[in-house]
Amino acid sequence: MLTITSDFLIDNKPFKLISGSIHYFRILPEYWQDRLEKLKNMGCNTVETYIPWNFHEPKKGQFRFEGRYDFEKFIKLAENLGLYVIIRPSPYICAEWEWGGLPSWLLSDKKMKVRSNYKGFIKEVEEYYKVLMPRLVPHQIDHGGKIILMQIENEYGYFGFSKKYLRTLARLMRENGITVPFVTSDGPWGGCMGRGSIKEALPTGNFGSQVEKQFGVMKKYVGKGPLVCMEFWCGWFDAWGEEHHTSDLEQNKKDLTDALRLGHLNFYMFEGGTNFGFTAGKNLKSKKADITSYDYDAILTEDGKLTQKYEAFKKIIRDYEKEYPNDFTNIPETPLSTKIKQKAYGEIKVSESVSLWNTLEKIASPVLSEKPLNMENEKIGQDYGYILYRFPVSADAEISDITYKNARDRVTVFIENGNGTVCVENIGRENFGLKLNKQRKGIMPGGWIKYGGKKVKDFKIYSLDFSEEQISKIDFSSGVTIGPSFNKFILEISEEDECCDTFLDCTGWTKGVAFVNGFNLGRYWNIGPQTSLYIPAPLLHKGKNEIIMFEEKKTDTKIRLLENHNWK
Repeated sequence: MLTITSDFLIDNKPFKLISGSIHYFRILPEYWQDRLEKLKNMGCNTVETYIPWNFHEPKKGQFRFEGRYDFEKFIKLAENLGLYVIIRPSPYICAEWEWGGLPSWLLSDKKMKVRSNYKGFIKEVEEYYKVLMPRLVPHQIDHGGKIILMQIENEYGYFGFSKKYLRTLARLMRENGITVPFVTSDGPWGGCMGRGSIKEALPTGNFGSQVEKQFGVMKKYVGKGPLVCMEFWCGWFDAWGEEHHTSDLEQNKKDLTDALRLGHLNFYMFEGGTNFGFTAGKNLKSKKADITSYDYDAILTEDGKLTQKYEAFKKIIRDYEKEYPNDFTNIPETPLSTKIKQKAYGEIKVSESVSLWNTLEKIASPVLSEKPLNMENEKIGQDYGYILYRFPVSADAEISDITYKNARDRVTVFIENGNGTVCVENIGRENFGLKLNKQRKGIMPGGWIKYGGKKVKDFKIYSLDFSEEQISKIDFSSGVTIGPSFNKFILEISEEDECCDTFLDCTGWTKGVAFVNGFNLGRYWNIGPQTSLYIPAPLLHKGKNEIIMFEEKKTDTKIRLLENHNWK
């Protein structure tokens, strides 16, 4: 049983919370055990994870809780290692994750106001909690499990100020069986913590430096309770076209020492992992959205390797343990149980290619419409990827003849074989900021496409979400003309060889999406900073493995599989 007084107590004994963030949804299940063992061996006694709503309910009423989506298995692995657990569930998580974890189908309601008391939003949260919370209840510490804290919302003070909304979420969680203490988390500046906290929950702070100063500010909100840095930022995320961020290790070490001395902390991130598929979000100040890698310059690399930061933090924690032995149970290191190898499989030549236009009808069925419809429109029901608006044009048509209004996000116009096509890419819904209710994609209501100065009123609308089913329908027999194309490569792994982690080098390609055996690895883009994509070994198998590159512009005739990541 965990209780909160002036400090944390578990079974009436003082407890020093030293936690690390591991997002099960950014790591394949085969590697969960490995990452948790490494967390424990560094000296952490707790693991923290979000639960993204859109990951588990991609379509209204259609839930996924098996395989990659089995967070109960992740929790049980932590429990078996003796780790406590902090859960930060939806509705909103931020996390540089697409739309902060909110499912896109919410936007089919034209009046939708997320993170508010809008009845339509609360109704959907209530229905979701009826499914989600019962899966967490048996894992709470007062039910024999290891969940010790549950967060209400996430950094709400940056977005709103409705205490009623926060209390509604708390009430719904209690009504669905959550009994452990609640926390909130906000930056301890600009009044965020005051706006984002309620008396029913312990306020915690998110920051990565000036620990003593930040904890000092937090005392105003926390009162006599324990001081907790819920997100101890020891790295940072990257956006396309920007630099690859790295932190100052010496500063990290000083801040960690101060955090241990003055309070409690959760490392954000212990391991970042990967934004597989189209799950990368978009932040307020970035025009090009976040990259596929969520390496975060974290304590473990994207593929789970130990870093200099890991060894430095481990020493600081162990030294603290010697100085304050009553705060810890001195547990010996856990042997690593997962065999992980990396391999450079080398260069592979393209085996087949086909243009998007030559296989479009095979992979997607059009919706006929007199006007362009946005992705979230109930007739389309698309969440991520590309949406195409096609219409007939004359033989002498030019791209300059086609104009459009109110398109989000990235637009490319094509003319081929008597068709005009306006292709709109969802580069990632914003996951942070005040524009969360303005994240519909494609051509917006009230928008239009004109050809020759006149509004088009005869569309075929194609959704390219690049699901595994859609990729399996690509017909490579149709050949290549011009424009976007699919390009197939075969990696053959013999029975005598091993399936190893590897990295797909995207140098020589321009922009697109890569797939391994139908699994969407995510976007690549030659503007960097990421120039390779992580391929975990569990995605490969003995025999022939199919790698497909969907390239928007310039194709290469080869790919290379490397042993390590490339950064620009």
